[in-house]
Formats: sequence, structure tokens, C-alpha cells
Amino acid sequence: MAALSRPNVRLREAISASGHTYEALARCVRRVAAENGEIIHTNKSAVSHWVKGTRRPAGRTGQYLAEALSRRAARTITLAEIGLRDPETAVPEDSDPVVTATDLGRADVERRRFLAVAAFTTAGVAMPLAYDQEATSRILRARTRRSLVGAEDVEVVRQITAAFSAADERLGGGHGLTTVTAYLADTAAPVLRARFTSDALRRNAFGAVAELAYLAGWKHHDLGQEGAAQRYYQVGYQLACEAGPHGHAAWMMRALAHQALSLKQPHHCVDLVEGALSRGLGHVDSQTEALLHITHARAFAATAEHPAAARALLAAEDALLREDGPQPSFSLVSGPAAGTVASHTARTLTDLADHVGTEQQHRDALVRWDPKKYKRVHALTHADLGDSLAAQARADEAVAAWTQALTLMEGMASDRTRKAIASIRSTLSVYQRRKVPGAVELARRAREALS
Repeated sequence: MAALSRPNVRLREAISASGHTYEALARCVRRVAAENGEIIHTNKSAVSHWVKGTRRPAGRTGQYLAEALSRRAARTITLAEIGLRDPETAVPEDSDPVVTATDLGRADVERRRFLAVAAFTTAGVAMPLAYDQEATSRILRARTRRSLVGAEDVEVVRQITAAFSAADERLGGGHGLTTVTAYLADTAAPVLRARFTSDALRRNAFGAVAELAYLAGWKHHDLGQEGAAQRYYQVGYQLACEAGPHGHAAWMMRALAHQALSLKQPHHCVDLVEGALSRGLGHVDSQTEALLHITHARAFAATAEHPAAARALLAAEDALLREDGPQPSFSLVSGPAAGTVASHTARTLTDLADHVGTEQQHRDALVRWDPKKYKRVHALTHADLGDSLAAQARADEAVAAWTQALTLMEGMASDRTRKAIASIRSTLSVYQRRKVPGAVELARRAREALS
């Protein structure tokens, strides 16, 4: 870490305005880093050095610092504002989402630093709420080239996305990531520069590439690379606006909210999902509508708005019962709607401390998901089921559920499965002392899985 020539006055003023002590700020920075899959040891002494200018935050720590201050201030605070602008770590921005999708894909393939160090931000969750779709559409249409693209080209993009999506569910986000992002950058995104024989074909093409961008984001999310995932979700939203400003765009708003809720960062999520519902209702089928409502319920539960969460749960159940039309491919990527609603109802009830209800919903979800096609879902659901059983002091059953989860997780390249394994170890240590049958063997397997 290179020494600076003078104190960082901007950072000192930002910290003073936040009301944080150096110790409290260091704690928040560590928390943001953990959300982004990195364990750091920032303490109040490090913060003091940054303010004095004797050291700079290393790696992505500057971004974590800006995010921690942003959350405290309830507005976006940039690296420049706190005297830490670093052009090498800045994610390039372009008003053209086709350019952005291409840049992101190439950055993945080339292992470029700006994407590797990108951090998830709560401000980024709210991006769709201020997005100027008309301006972007004008830019996209102005940059159209003379080459002509047909329906077959678009169908190939969809087929490749479906194939890698299926593999992702069985083998984890780390399987085929570079191939997916290379295809996005070099083949799929350039298709959107062509001329189309009809506006319907154009919308279909943008929808297909938006789904591929979503898959790239989902794979990064599964690997715990949340900053990169958020960038792909944002560009997926922009592309979806060209495909279907009501249904598909609403779905991508849900994706951004879903990621934030998974990270226990509900800021902007209620507004975002309400915006998605406002766009989507009347334009999507009942199954997709149910998925929007269940995300609404999770957002309310995460912000302790319990009556509103209960109403949203009922709305999701009502929508599921209607079955009024075919579910589009962009929401089918989550699997059967009934299974997804059951899974997210369980997570909502967990936030509401209803462990009995949580258990029942996880069991319902297991019945609704094909165990071969959705192997990772079954693994994570068994892990969550074990948590709900442990919360009810049913140790033997919890060990059985966690054992099944570990069996299913074998061979997966997935950070989410690793985190699920890590989360049970403290409870297992208690079970071992109590001599719960199977706890010793399960603890051994968990150690091996994480080694």
C-alpha cells in the first residue's frame, strides 16, 4: 500500500457526516466484504491510517468502504467523493446495453480486474427505478447495422442458454461460466446490432440475449461474486426493456431484488418489487405474477412489515391457483412456479420466525422440484430444511436432512452450497458434544467438503 502525501480530507469529512466511529465503520466494511465473498480484517486502526493518508485501502476494500458509507447516508457515495478514485477498478459504463453486455462478457473471458473487483451495492439495486428507457432505445436504434438476422439465429441463442442453464442446475455456477460469457460477448450481443424483419423478431432477439445475461449473472451469484452478478442483472434489465417493457423488464427487476434479499440487504427492494408489479400485472401470466408476489412478500418480511408480508403471501397463492396461460421462458428459468413459491414462502416464514411453517414449505418444495433436473435446488432445500428442524430442537432429523444435502452437493462448483455447509458447523459441534447419532460423521464430511 503506497503512502499518500497528505491526509484524506474528503474521507474524514464523509466519516464525520456519517456519525460512525472508526470502529463501527470498520465493522460495516467487514460486513460488506463478507456479502461479496471476501473475509477482510479491517479495524479502526486501518480506518485511521486511511484518513491520515499514510495508507490506502487494498484490493476491493475501497469499494466496500464507499458502500458502507452509502448505506449510512442513504445515498450513493462514490470513490471520488472519499478521495479514493481508482480508474483500474471502475466498472465501465455505457448508455448502450449491447456495448455493456459485450464488455462484461469479454472482461469475464479475459479475467480483467474491473469485473473481478466489482462490489455489490445497495444503490445498484434501485437502478431500474431511475432508468431512462426511451433514451436508450433511441441510441440502440441509431446504431443498427445493415446485416440481417433471422428467427433461426435467435432460436440458437435460446437453445444454448437453455443447455447451459440446465447444466448450471446440476453442476453449479462455476461450470461453463467462461463459455457462457464468451458466447454472450462474441456471438449473442452482436446479433442485436443487426436489422430485423419485424419488430416482433427484434423483441424476441433482445429477450433471448437478456435471458443469457441473466444466466451469466446467476452463475456469478452462485459463485458468490455478487458485484459481477449485479452488473449482469442490470444489463439484463436494460435488454429486457427492449424485449418487453412490462413482463420481461418486471422479471429482471425481481432478479435484482432477489439478489439483494439473498444478501440480507433489503434496501430499495419493496419499491423495486412494487415497480415490477405495477409494470407486470395485466401483462404476465398468473404463474409469473405469483413469483412477483412472493418476492414482494420476502421484501416485506425482510423489512419487518409482517402484515404486508402475509397479504403478499396470499396474493402469491391466489395467483398460482389461476393458471391462466403459458409461462414465458424468462420466468421458467426459475423452474416450476409452485416449487419456487414454496421455497420463497419458506424463506419468508423464516424471517417471520415461523419454523413449523418453514419446515412444511420446504417439504412441499422438495415434492415440486424434479430431483434430477434441479439437483442444486434439492441440495439447498435439504440444507434449509435441516436448519428449520434444528430450530425446532429436532436434532436427529436435522442431521438426516443435512446429510442428504451434502450428498447432493458433491461435485458442485457452487459457493452457495459451500456457505450452506459452513453454516451448519457450529450447530454440529453442539450435536457432537450431545452425541447426536450421525453428527460426528456429518462433521467429518463437512470438513472434507470445505477443505
